[in-house]
Amino acid sequence: MSNAPDSTNLTEALAYYDSWLAFNQRYQRVPGVQVAVYAENAIAFSAAYGLADVENGVPLTEQHLFRIASHSKTFTGTAVFQLVEQGRLRLDDKAEQHVTEIVGTPLGARTVRELLSHAGGVTRDSLDADWWQLSKSFPDRDQLLEILRLDSSAVIDENEHFKYSNIAYGLLGLIIEAVSGTSYNSYVQTAIVDKLGLAGLGPELDPARLTEYAGGYSALAYADARVPIEHVNTGALAAATGFFGNARDLVTYFSAHLPGDDRLLSDKSKREMQHPLWTTTTDGKGRYGLGMSIGKVGERDLFGHGGGYPGHITRSLVDPERRLAVSVLTNAIDGPAGQLAEALSKLIDLAESKERGDAAGLDRFTGRFANLWGVADIVLLGGRLYATDPTGPNPADEPQPLEADGDNLRVTGGYDGAYGESYRYTFDTNGAVETILGPQGVRYFPIDHFTLPDRVTVA
Repeated sequence: MSNAPDSTNLTEALAYYDSWLAFNQRYQRVPGVQVAVYAENAIAFSAAYGLADVENGVPLTEQHLFRIASHSKTFTGTAVFQLVEQGRLRLDDKAEQHVTEIVGTPLGARTVRELLSHAGGVTRDSLDADWWQLSKSFPDRDQLLEILRLDSSAVIDENEHFKYSNIAYGLLGLIIEAVSGTSYNSYVQTAIVDKLGLAGLGPELDPARLTEYAGGYSALAYADARVPIEHVNTGALAAATGFFGNARDLVTYFSAHLPGDDRLLSDKSKREMQHPLWTTTTDGKGRYGLGMSIGKVGERDLFGHGGGYPGHITRSLVDPERRLAVSVLTNAIDGPAGQLAEALSKLIDLAESKERGDAAGLDRFTGRFANLWGVADIVLLGGRLYATDPTGPNPADEPQPLEADGDNLRVTGGYDGAYGESYRYTFDTNGAVETILGPQGVRYFPIDHFTLPDRVTVA
């Protein structure tokens, strides 16, 4: 049953989300951020911030392609369930029934279900996986089979513990090839990507489209500046990490996993993919199904996946009750894609947390304001005004509720010393905000007009 947010609440949440994303791309020093939101049965929001190519100053666009890495596992899971629905594969089939090169090995006895759910006890990436920092190439089919035949690649017994594994998904790619009679890349391209008509998605690096890819960059944890990272082919691990895409096409793909959409799978198969089988985080909020991760954001259960590729970090979240999907793609190896994706759900939660207020005339108070101590946003959500801190990881964390009183905003909630005080506005003759005297008695200025001298001294 759909529990879609109020349309006006959604519009307000997306308007602030846009502003907050733009701020955080700069504040967190991410080269580029690309975002799309699917809601109300269409692309409801799409934007790009920052640069695709820092060295040459190329702006990031909504069409640039990213390596979406472990999002590939959702495509692999979808392909498996398509073959199951066709009666060509069973979830309880052993891997060796289809990949005869590993008959008699420990991993040959693992089932398709165990591999999909990361319950096979399979080595994550093998004993030597420096392809993740481009010291070597990703394994080809023969090299993957060598890894699969090693006794050491069965690290623990099946169903003993959740153990995330790219090698397990590489094996699933081989199973799909054996069952379908075509390459993994060809199968998912035809049966999933082309079926949805999505030109901005694909299973592996396309050399003919290299100019369309956003450049990837290193992290700031170990250096003062980022360096570019080359795009490479993922070989026989495409089923685990090979896919590329843009945010618009990615949320459109995830919309096909919503209830009632039969373009790719039956609802029965989608429920099975999205059903949590393993807990994956110590707080119990992270779980995993069959090719889909499931997580709790606030009080809502969302499914989707993340992806980490050298130079790109990405995250997609789907709220099946609200029939809403968001994808955030970043082009840095430390990009905060998860934080940026979760923020939308939290903003909508805040907008929907109370009966909608009367928003008439409140827009004039909104904006981003700064002083020496930091930045404050005055935000309209759910027809109500709040003061929030855009520098925090959660833009809806402990928002300060405000009520209009003439040209002032009175603080009506919270537990700090601001309660009962007011934000006192000064407007120019055109109605634009000139200054705000905050509840602490310190002035704020519109951030676009706020500057600091070379040295701050007593006036």
